[in-house]
Amino acid sequence: MFDCLRIVEQRIKEAQERGEFDNLPGHGKPLDLEDDSHVPEDLRIAYKILKNADCLPPELQEKKEIRQMEDLLASLPDEKERYKLIKKINFRIMKLNMVGKKSPLLEEKQLYYRKVIDKSKDRGSGIEDKE
Repeated sequence: MFDCLRIVEQRIKEAQERGEFDNLPGHGKPLDLEDDSHVPEDLRIAYKILKNADCLPPELQEKKEIRQMEDLLASLPDEKERYKLIKKINFRIMKLNMVGKKSPLLEEKQLYYRKVIDKSKDRGSGIEDKE
C-alpha cells in the first residue's frame, strides 16, 4: 500500500517538474470548494442535483420569497395591505421554521406589526398609524 503511494507521489512530482500542471483551467485561481457541511447528510446528493439543475432547495426558495415579500412591504403605502402582507410573511416564516431541523435559536424571526409601523415612521416614509 505504501509502495503504491510513493509511486503515485513520485509520478505527480515528475509531472510537476515537466510542467504538465502549468496550463490547467483555473491555474492560479482559488478553488471553488462547495461546503455542504451544513446540509444534512441524507439531503446532500439531492441538493447537489438541484444545484446542477439551477434549482434552489425548497427551504432556500422559501427564504428567497420571504425576503422578496419583505422588500415589497417597505414600498406599500396602504396600512391594511402592509398588515395583510405581514400576516402572509409570518405564516411562511412559521412554515419554514417547522420544516427545518435546527435549533429554535436559529429560526427565522417573525415580523411584528407594531415594530414594522414604528420602523417605517422612523424612516420618515409618511406612513401614519391609524390605531
